[in-house]
Amino acid sequence: MKWVLLAIIVFATVFSDLLQSYEMKLSGEQTVDRRGLAKLLRTIVSRRYLVLSIVCMAISFFAFMALVQIAPLSFAVPASAATFVLETILAKFVLHEQVGARRAAGTLLVLGGVILLAR
Repeated sequence: MKWVLLAIIVFATVFSDLLQSYEMKLSGEQTVDRRGLAKLLRTIVSRRYLVLSIVCMAISFFAFMALVQIAPLSFAVPASAATFVLETILAKFVLHEQVGARRAAGTLLVLGGVILLAR
């Protein structure tokens, strides 16, 4: 069951982060003052992918809560770092972001840690 919960966490988080990045890049830079915050809230409720992103993050959150009930935190947190690997790959190929050698190397190190944890 812990692997199912971990898969739910990873995929829901990755999907949420990709949707957030995509939509926020479309909406442009936001300010943090009162007016900017109000505009950001209007943006969130008016864009269905941002709403879906929030739903995915909630799914990830509740799956994480269930995971730490049956597995140690020292497993749950590092194993969920697999999101970094998938997000980096998808950012390059789906969002067409630049992923340099240092970022790729860091991602491979994270992948190595996740693999060590899985054994």
